[in-house]
Amino acid sequence: MQFIRLRSIFALFAVLLISACSTLPSELEANSEHVITDYQSWTSKETAKGSQVRLGGVIAKVTNLKDKTRIEVVNVPIDSAGRPSVKAEPAGRFVGYVNEFLDPITYASGRLITLLGTTAEPEIGLVGESEHTFPVMTVEGYHLWRVEERIIMEDSGPYLYPCISYFCRDRSDLYRQGRVIQEVK
Repeated sequence: MQFIRLRSIFALFAVLLISACSTLPSELEANSEHVITDYQSWTSKETAKGSQVRLGGVIAKVTNLKDKTRIEVVNVPIDSAGRPSVKAEPAGRFVGYVNEFLDPITYASGRLITLLGTTAEPEIGLVGESEHTFPVMTVEGYHLWRVEERIIMEDSGPYLYPCISYFCRDRSDLYRQGRVIQEVK
């Protein structure tokens, strides 16, 4: 009896642990199993027009056209949950066309985004005054991410700095170190 109870508690713990893992947002789930998630493989080989692509990065520019929105994205690698990495170096630029209006304030330059779409014909555009060929996708789904920052303070206690003079004071405010941790959510 106790073995069965222990086994059910273990099973419940396993289910909770698995459900706590990050998953891909529903708007980024693809129809096919063969989804291109690497920018280099998307641009290096001849990908068939209409093949599915899931890429993410930092929004460089949003332009609202008559019946769609053009999003220019600076690509950074994404993880299995579709989140762009804040620590990775950019690997190029691409353009996505969304068949609806996107507010340029909400989708501002510098925000993180992941796009799911199909490969379209590349286009030539400008980055500053330099001409650039952009790989293009027709967007079927997108997810805008937010970056949360946490500060972890690493205090060194007063036991490391004993009072050695007549005018002792609390030194805990003098010797503090911290680090900032950024998480994409």
